[in-house]
Amino acid sequence: MKEYVIVSGKGGTGKTSLVASFAAMAHSAVVADCDVDAADLHLVLAPRVRRRESFRCGREAVIRHADCVSCGACLARCRFDAVRKSDGGAGEARFEIDPNACEGCGVCVAHCPVQAIDFPERVGGAWFVSDTRHGPMVHAELAPGAENSGKLVAKVREVARQVAEERVRDLVLVDGPPGIGCAVIAAISGASLVVVIAEPTLSGAHDMSRVLELTRHFNIPSALCVNKWDLNPDMATMIEDEAARVGARSVGRVRYDRSVTDAQIQGKAVTELPDALSGAEIRAVWDRIEVMETV
Repeated sequence: MKEYVIVSGKGGTGKTSLVASFAAMAHSAVVADCDVDAADLHLVLAPRVRRRESFRCGREAVIRHADCVSCGACLARCRFDAVRKSDGGAGEARFEIDPNACEGCGVCVAHCPVQAIDFPERVGGAWFVSDTRHGPMVHAELAPGAENSGKLVAKVREVARQVAEERVRDLVLVDGPPGIGCAVIAAISGASLVVVIAEPTLSGAHDMSRVLELTRHFNIPSALCVNKWDLNPDMATMIEDEAARVGARSVGRVRYDRSVTDAQIQGKAVTELPDALSGAEIRAVWDRIEVMETV
């Protein structure tokens, strides 16, 4: 089974629009949206959810007020200011734990003299297995303020591979997160190929270099596609030269095309619009990706 991960050094490079087009052209793929902090591939592929599971990450402290003796041991030991004290009436103090401030360290749980603090797993979002017009899709939704996006990315990839095996699909196509953080590392580790989408700007060149440094560190085959290249042809050439210097092959360029916006408004991939100027270029990029030799 092959696994192609499409990433970018920053948001807004057109990565998700290209992944949607690749999904429309891949005839035996499972699509995985691993940009869990800001998932938006579903806006184009319109998935019909078949399975939903809660994503649990870490723990949070919860005080049982029926058993609490208002001793204040939790307040005295919390280093994150997550314990709040208020007047509980009848001259007694009432203690609450702010779930948004709680780091799940468990110190208050360990030092409560009457064991009146529960420590359940925290629900940090959900993941889904869906059907789309272009095949199965695994995606997720991270709750606002939730952490461990890398863990959720790993879960999405794991489930996507399981779905591919069950449905006899030979490719997992991953829409990865931007940047070089832990979520990106979770998305690219063990991939067959990483395709970096870059835009022809100074920041785009810098971001591309950081991503390719990451793929070299993990010894993952890499390729480059310059999106909106015609906005700055000289910079596009410079980016391709730099990528080649560090061992990443170019799989082509895609022009700036207002049809991309039209496709998004219609909830379609760009390649599903017959008059899109960039359609042929995106198809050529996909053809080169498919024939690239991966190890």
